[in-house]
Amino acid sequence: MKKILVLTLAALMAASCHQSTDNKPAANQTATVDYNKVATPDFNADSAYRFAAEQLAFGFRHPGTKGHEQCARYLATAMGRWCDTVIVQPFTTTLWNGQSVEGKNIIASLNPESDRRILLAAHWDSRQWADHDLDTNNWRRPLPGANDGASGVAVLMEMARVMSAMRPGVGVDFVMFDVEDQGIPEWADRYEDNTWCKGSQHWAKNPHRLFYQAEYGILYDMVGTDQPRFTKEEISMSFAQGLTNRVWSCASFLGYGGIFVDELSGAILDDHLYVNQILRIPTIDIVQNSPNCSFYQHWHTTNDNLDAINKESLRTVATVSMKVIYSDFPHKP
Repeated sequence: MKKILVLTLAALMAASCHQSTDNKPAANQTATVDYNKVATPDFNADSAYRFAAEQLAFGFRHPGTKGHEQCARYLATAMGRWCDTVIVQPFTTTLWNGQSVEGKNIIASLNPESDRRILLAAHWDSRQWADHDLDTNNWRRPLPGANDGASGVAVLMEMARVMSAMRPGVGVDFVMFDVEDQGIPEWADRYEDNTWCKGSQHWAKNPHRLFYQAEYGILYDMVGTDQPRFTKEEISMSFAQGLTNRVWSCASFLGYGGIFVDELSGAILDDHLYVNQILRIPTIDIVQNSPNCSFYQHWHTTNDNLDAINKESLRTVATVSMKVIYSDFPHKP
């Protein structure tokens, strides 16, 4: 399974051996912050929803498809309208079935001259095997990847757009990882953790800037359902407990405690694992955790289409994130 709720023993041991390095002054702010008084840009939910729709308009976005190539150009061009620099990082990787594919990580930056930085990330590829579809005939077919892929990228795009006009006092790197969702399908005869998150594995070993570091990171994955529910995931708590608690406290303060649920949950194999393990950047995962199903009902099915995205869910996630960011690094006119 992608993002298995219990990782292999080796991965869990690696996570548990590195407690949060989230110990810089900005990351230690307490819940006494009055987030209502923190000035942030206005996140436009309609705009974010449109960005999700535009991604899906390219069709399937797994490596080797026309949609993948077109969407990569679209994302780089769009981010270039708002950010100071855009880097497209090509890489070659091998999938679980031995297939060699060409991936593209897209890194767009605000305030690139700033030594202090934060990382905001999502994956932009769509999965090519709908191996959780109720119809077994679809198991080897690709899926639209609306919530699982496009929703997180849509949040990044709208945040980049509005933050570019009201810049926080920190450098911001928006990283869109490729080849995240091409891991081994359930109908295969084996399982391997490292078949997932190929783009983040490559970027963490080969960051776009030599000796790259950031104060902290936030990963967005499956953040657009009509019943958003995010819990304190184990790897996030192991590597970035302070940041996790602050984000969830901010959400509670703003009245979103029923969405950012104060509940510990199991480790999830996602891009943040490799950013934490390899670069030691304390990074959390805001990822859907629906009760009684794998993430959400349309996960890895052909029904993960635009109907699966709720624009107000996108707004909630971005609002909480920007309140935390701008409380740490206020805008200076």
